[in-house]
Order: sequence, then structure tokens, then C-alpha cells
Amino acid sequence: MNAGSTPTEVLLSVRDLAVNFRVACGAWPWQKATLRAVDGISFDVRRGETLGLVGESGCGKSTLARAVIGLAPVASGSVKWRGEQTVLGTRRTLDTLRRDVQMIFQDPLASLDPRMSIGEIVAEPLKTHAPQMGRQEIERRVLTLLERVGLNAHHAARRAHEFSGGQCQRVGIARALIGGPGLVICDEPVSALDVSIQAQIVNLLRDLQRELALSLLFVAHDLAVVKTISHRVMVMYLGRVMELGTCEAVYGGALHPYTQALLDAVPIPDPALSRARRVRPLTGEVPSPLNPPSGCAFRTRCPAASQICASAAPALHADPAGQSIAACWHPRNAGGSPPA
Repeated sequence: MNAGSTPTEVLLSVRDLAVNFRVACGAWPWQKATLRAVDGISFDVRRGETLGLVGESGCGKSTLARAVIGLAPVASGSVKWRGEQTVLGTRRTLDTLRRDVQMIFQDPLASLDPRMSIGEIVAEPLKTHAPQMGRQEIERRVLTLLERVGLNAHHAARRAHEFSGGQCQRVGIARALIGGPGLVICDEPVSALDVSIQAQIVNLLRDLQRELALSLLFVAHDLAVVKTISHRVMVMYLGRVMELGTCEAVYGGALHPYTQALLDAVPIPDPALSRARRVRPLTGEVPSPLNPPSGCAFRTRCPAASQICASAAPALHADPAGQSIAACWHPRNAGGSPPA
């Protein structure tokens, strides 16, 4: 994706965010352990950019996205929207966050109320956040936005069960955009759709982003989809950031072995290139977040793991070009040697 000039204004700033859950771990109800779903993550989202968030299932991507908007309990850290503390702040700042930051969910049909018409679903955010707006103005905005996302005005009177998955996701996009948000969190918005429909939805999001100067936090496990829409990419594993950098840097020369393993798993449509590619698939299972490995969280599956990987967790280090950072003692393509 051609990102153009680098956006500079930071809209969303997340620092050392942690989300913990107390879960049962024994035969008795009082036997509980702490599951660290999100373990001290920091990142920014700038005006007009898309930050892609990728990783294997269970790594904490969706939990992080929900914590940002206040839908998951935050144990520590801060979330700032336009410089103001939100999730752990006052009710006023949290209300501002929920007006300015909207979410598109993974299951398009389940996210729509079956008792409401499409027009009522899309209009609901306006009735909540702009109660002074008249009925005719709300109806005009709803019909205009439905047409912009690829639906028709007569669809407004129908119910969600009358639509396909792709159409339901278009309704979800319209609902998220009706209030004029600055940031839209897309929680795997195309994973439940056919491949051809996925491309249509991704192209629609890109067009809307350019027209409305939107920022997107795009959560997905498909690196091919993330590449087409993202300016920067953040890779998560077991609740932690493994790598964060520009799309060109991550896809062109990944620093972290985990990122490279994810890229190696992306299928190539050309049979000749696919056969010629030398891929070393990951071995072993993802460790339990209830009992994560010491040191680097990825070391139990990493082909480059050494003694230092078990003794200390690596901090995020920048590559020489300054286009990406990685939490690894043995970064690939970094041109240097690991610490002793």
C-alpha cells in the first residue's frame, strides 16, 4: 500500500497496557490463576493511518482492541485519546472515546440486532450521541451512508437476516461511520467472509479512509490482507509485541523470527514459486498464557533461541534504518550480533 506522507498527529496513544483475567486452574472454585492476555503493550495510531495488528489465534489481538475502547478490563497502563486519559479516566472522557472510536466486529450478522431494521441499527449511534438531531436529518444521513457503503435506500426497512454476510458487514461499517469517528477498530472484519467479498470490504475500507481521513486499527490473522491496507504492522505473540514497523520494513525484511515464520506461512498462488520457496515451519505448540516461558515468550518455538533468551525478556530494539523495532535477542536482517 502506498502510504504517502507519514502522518504525524497522534490520535490514540497506548502505554504499557495490561489486561489480566482470573481463571479457574484446579478442582476447587477458589483455585484461580492470573491469565495475562495483554502484557504491557505500547503503540500509537496517527491520523489517517492504518495500524495492522496480527498474530496467531489466542495471542490477545481482540482483547487488546476491546481494552482500547473500554470493553475489556484494564489492569494497568494508559489509553489516551487526543491526549486525554480515557479508559482509566473520567466518565466524560470515556464517553468521548466511545463517540470518536467505533468498532466493526468479526461476525457481521451476530453484531446486528435482529429485532431492529437496518435503518434503525445505523441510526442508533446518532440517537445516542447526537440527541438534538432531528428525525429527517438522521434519516437523510442514514440513507446517504447506506448508499456509500454499497447498499440501497430500500434496504433500510429490512432486517439483518435478509442479507448476506458481506451485506451485513457493510451495515456494520455504516453503523460505525454514521457518527463521524476519528478511529475505527476493525476486529477481524473479513475473516468470516468469502475471499472475493473480503477484497470488496477491504477496498471499501480503504476508499472510506481516504475520503474521511479515518484512522484504522485493523486486527487480522491473514498477513496478505493486512499488507493491502496497513501503513504499519504490529505483530503479537502471547500478549506481547514481537515486532512493530512500517509495512515495507516488516514484509520486506522482518526482524523477528516469529514474524518471518508468519510470512513463510502465507501461501503463494504461483505453483513454481511455492515449490521453490524454502520454508521452515514452526514446531511445537503455543505455550499456555497461564504459564508463559521465562525470558522471551517465543523462545520455546524459536530456531535461533539461545541461553540469553531464557534468562531475560528482550526489550524492543530498532533496526539500523529505524523503520521497525523487534523484541528479540537475535534479530534477523539487523546486521549485528546479539548480546553476550
